[in-house]
Amino acid sequence: MAKITIYDTTLRDGTQAENFNLSTHDKIRITLNLDELGVDFIEGGWPGANPTTNEYFADIKNYQLNNARLTAFGSTRNFKQRPENDPNLLALIAARTHGITIFGKSWDVHVFDALQISLADNLSIIEDSLGFLRAHVEYLFYDAEHFFDGFKADRDYALATISRAEAAGAQCIVLCDTNGGTLPMEIQEIVRSVRGHFE
Repeated sequence: MAKITIYDTTLRDGTQAENFNLSTHDKIRITLNLDELGVDFIEGGWPGANPTTNEYFADIKNYQLNNARLTAFGSTRNFKQRPENDPNLLALIAARTHGITIFGKSWDVHVFDALQISLADNLSIIEDSLGFLRAHVEYLFYDAEHFFDGFKADRDYALATISRAEAAGAQCIVLCDTNGGTLPMEIQEIVRSVRGHFE
């Protein structure tokens, strides 16, 4: 039987609701409870995003986790920075967690409108961000942001983004339905296509 790995995002994604904040003490208490439940990975937050998250990453090292491994979350490098000079990537490494998760663009619209770079340049920042981080961390995750929307808009490009991530050393690629609007039948068909792409 295949093992199911649980990756919890409560401490980051779970705190994005309006007027909802966790103190460092809250985050540590939640971490210890999740560890006791046997959760495999706990995403601690985005290093450098705010003082509470920075304090959490410093303080959690004083506690022993028996089941869970901590991960830090961030984005691919800024296009104008080399990976070794990118403050975001350096903050992820400085958090000294077992794992790092970065997200990147899968949808061509966001590459053009949000990043304002070419499709080829987006592939490069995915690849060299992950390639740089690979040597610094035990577990490396890649969140393919807006993957399902991107796949529906340009199948080949969406697949190219996760192929680059895999080639650069991502051990787990997360297909994100960021908008939450993909229907179950669509998810089934797209996941089947992705599996076929990698077989």
